[in-house]
Amino acid sequence: MRKICLGLAAVLATAPALAEVHRSVANDGKLVMEDVPPIPAEIVNDLNRYQNVRSAAFRGWTDDGGGIFVATRFGDVSQIHRVDMPGGARYQLTFDSEPVGAVSRQPGGSKLVFSRDAGGNEFSQLFLFDPDSGEATMLTDGESRNGVAVWDREGRRIAYQSTRRDGAANDIWVMDADEPGAASIALESKDGSWWGPAEFSESGRKLLVTNYVSVTDSSVHVVDLDSGDVTLLAGGNGTASSNYAVAFDDARDGYWLVTDQGGEFNRLAWQSLAGGAEPEIVTGDIPWNVEGGAISHDRSRAAFTVNENGSASLYLLDTASRKYRKVEGLPPGLISGLEFSPDDRRLGMTLNTATTPSDSFVLDLGPRPLEYGRLTRWTNSEVGGLDTSGFVTPELIAYPTFDTVEGAPREIPAWFYKPPGAGPFPVVVSIHGGPEAQARPSFSSTYQMWIQKLGVAVVVPNVRGSTGYGRSYTLLDNGYRREDSVRDIGALLDWIETRPELDQDRVAVFGGSYGGYMVLASAVHYSDRLRAAVNIVGISNFVTFLENTQDYRRDLRRVEYGDERDPAMRAHLEAISPLNNVDRIRVPMFIVQGENDPRVPVTEATQMVAALREQGSSVWYMNALNEGHGYRRKENRDVYQQATALFFREHLVGAD
Repeated sequence: MRKICLGLAAVLATAPALAEVHRSVANDGKLVMEDVPPIPAEIVNDLNRYQNVRSAAFRGWTDDGGGIFVATRFGDVSQIHRVDMPGGARYQLTFDSEPVGAVSRQPGGSKLVFSRDAGGNEFSQLFLFDPDSGEATMLTDGESRNGVAVWDREGRRIAYQSTRRDGAANDIWVMDADEPGAASIALESKDGSWWGPAEFSESGRKLLVTNYVSVTDSSVHVVDLDSGDVTLLAGGNGTASSNYAVAFDDARDGYWLVTDQGGEFNRLAWQSLAGGAEPEIVTGDIPWNVEGGAISHDRSRAAFTVNENGSASLYLLDTASRKYRKVEGLPPGLISGLEFSPDDRRLGMTLNTATTPSDSFVLDLGPRPLEYGRLTRWTNSEVGGLDTSGFVTPELIAYPTFDTVEGAPREIPAWFYKPPGAGPFPVVVSIHGGPEAQARPSFSSTYQMWIQKLGVAVVVPNVRGSTGYGRSYTLLDNGYRREDSVRDIGALLDWIETRPELDQDRVAVFGGSYGGYMVLASAVHYSDRLRAAVNIVGISNFVTFLENTQDYRRDLRRVEYGDERDPAMRAHLEAISPLNNVDRIRVPMFIVQGENDPRVPVTEATQMVAALREQGSSVWYMNALNEGHGYRRKENRDVYQQATALFFREHLVGAD
């Protein structure tokens, strides 16, 4: 099939069939819809409470340790708030029209550095913010992409990642926060890979950094900020392994890292800074991924989380003895944002469960490194007045797929949200993005909304290529094996056929980013077994995607998908791209896009919309002109969710 690659203007100006397209706008013209029917009032009213769920993620401690900073939304986007006591009021500190990203507090001071982009373009700028005066000063150039800001221990300088040098290289820069104009490059990226700072040494003269090539290939280095010398510590040298820097060990002239060297899973390790040293594995008896952690200011203890089959567990570590202890009594769910209080007597974090949105919690710590006390909830986020006790908790299941492991069928893990009752229920298969990611049992008002208002079951698979199940599993979909992950969806459809509580004749696929590609590919291969498909910011053609994605991420994506400059790989990518197989798609499609998406450009959506229309297929299209890779603004998210519910009602739930 001929390649179709049309921008939005070209699509609107060509193809006679487009004259019949019904266009409408919402949200002051920023949300453009084509062939999306008017949303009935009953759907708007039905979904209203689900769309007013909030969260309050932990973002750090105040300088005196008496309060915390959280990110929450009381308007249209998330902003920084201060909370002074458990259950206390949230005092809003920032009031911008764009959402605030990462936040880092100044050691020994009261100021914050936070990131913020414009319109979802992901070209974030760094701002120095004074919580007392409310003043925010932009530190970066306003044009490049900047992030991962790390303060030195004096609270004077920050190290950060930036594309300032040429717009493509992911370099590391260092800046005195009071003299942003004197920022300089500490490390230049030579090969298109990503470099990011982890921590300054106690003296401030060295910087621990991570070099990321792919999810299974990263290395740790130390930069001498006086001489500019860069020394490899772990990984690299042509041997692919995952290695992520955590923190310096000042007392023992070493550092802490997370590595999968010598095993399938990422484990916490210690390594000497002396040349030629090997990592010493600390958590070798934990057969799951260590996700990351934080170290106390006095370096006597650390905290780290472990991804145990999708759920998170929290551990405390005695850094001197290297003994560790699991923190018991935490609700099952996800844990993130670990940070010790300035006096090291408490540990702040974000907790998220299947029935509660992200909220900020504080764990009291004892005088000894492995001792802890009460866990206190500091925020209680609103859930729109919903009774969350009726929310469905997902069940972890596994289903057999097409290939074998040691003579037995390989099993694909998945989360199964089953409505109450006997069924048979229509099914939404929700496919995560990445693909270097993992579907986990986090809070989802969207899934609960579908279950309660549409009466559908939801199955969320972790197809091959997902993280969390070992290095080998993550590599199973790379390069020429890309469509093996699509075959895992076919195996899931087989499993659905065996379940009497599920309706095999009413199945839809839903997914975003790489999950959007999986939706399109599933529609190519399994249209005869599907009733509807929702593709959000998905890849429609791997070649045009790789050619048009932002420069700073192109080489990173080639490692996963293949290098389109190689003729054989280019031919393979063209052959498996849904755009070039659009004649095999025979299922109603809803395509959702953000105009400013730097990862999956808007042309990936418009060329698929044009191709589907050209062959007379049913397709709804929604494009937010002030969004990027997904919708962050509540007003846009509301309409998108309402339209999705209408789409499922018409094409899935009401299907004969």
